[in-house]
Amino acid sequence: MISRPLLAGRIRTALRRSRAVALLGPRQSGKSTLARLVSGRDPAAYFDLEDPESLARLAEPMTALRPLRGLVVIDEIQRRPDLFPVLRVLCDRRPLPARFLILGSASLSLARGVSESLTGRLETIDVGGFTLEEAGLARHGRHWLRGGLPPSFLAKSDEASAVWRKDYIRSVLERDVPQLGIQVPSAALYRFWTMLAHYHAQVWNAAEPARSLGVGETTVRRYLDILDGLFMVRQLQPWHENLGKRQVKAPKVYFRDTGLLHQLLGVRIGRELLGHPKCGASWEGYVIAEALEALRPDQAFFWSTHNGAELDLLMFRRGKRIGVEVKRVDAPRLTPSMRIATRDLRLDRLFVVYPGERRYALAPRTEAIPLAALTPDLL
Repeated sequence: MISRPLLAGRIRTALRRSRAVALLGPRQSGKSTLARLVSGRDPAAYFDLEDPESLARLAEPMTALRPLRGLVVIDEIQRRPDLFPVLRVLCDRRPLPARFLILGSASLSLARGVSESLTGRLETIDVGGFTLEEAGLARHGRHWLRGGLPPSFLAKSDEASAVWRKDYIRSVLERDVPQLGIQVPSAALYRFWTMLAHYHAQVWNAAEPARSLGVGETTVRRYLDILDGLFMVRQLQPWHENLGKRQVKAPKVYFRDTGLLHQLLGVRIGRELLGHPKCGASWEGYVIAEALEALRPDQAFFWSTHNGAELDLLMFRRGKRIGVEVKRVDAPRLTPSMRIATRDLRLDRLFVVYPGERRYALAPRTEAIPLAALTPDLL
């Protein structure tokens, strides 16, 4: 068992200031465990919508929810989108007798419900797998290989972890997607997902996978949106400045969990990962995910020009522009691309993250830092 005190503290703070809080993230990322920790799991106020008993209790939702006091938890909310109008009414009561903590493992249906009912009433918190800070720096290799989803990371062996991830992918395709009412053959989506693993950390180009799969570009864009909505991938959007330069305008695609990426790449053990052609891309996505979780920016983008200048991650945080460049080398040096990005994007700080142990300056406002330095107190 790995405790997550910072995340639990964020949830408690959000519940004190908001009428409803949503924990959103992939299935098996620990949302239910966190909800039980925060709520104490009062049986009268906890509803798991994958439990037939809870579904029966919510047959008449207003009658079931209106008398409750304190904290009410509703897990897997995407299974009952009809609850959102009821929650809107209950959240608007004055005085407010109950607050609601809702958990969702799919943003597709949840976003529709919020847009119709809970706009301005709901605070959202993203919940992924364990971060490196939670897993422990000493277990960095395992965390990178297996990913942060708790059952995968905590498995007794790499083989057991790989078996779990294989079953997890099958469950997403054969259970989660149909439950959302999405009519896509699981075999087709699996082929696309496997292909997408080889595009990890690359600028998205719908034409190439469309040709390979023999379908239209609209279809593969829909497949990508489905996996994004299930929190399997992240589409990092490009940043545009009026620089008089041709800039890339398509998003970059990253797997949110490196364990699932490695499963679809056929990587099972550490030495296979280090020798794999996608090792560098995998590490880039791993570092970017850790940076986003540790620094929690207000907005995040990547930046690239057609002349070759680029920045892996551009974050806006409290009015400052923070750049992150990922280099899997022993001793990174200042490059022309870094100089251009610092100047053109007017960066306040640029961090070059590498797999070493020493922290040193590369230029004014530019510093090489080890992965271990990516913590909330970095700035």
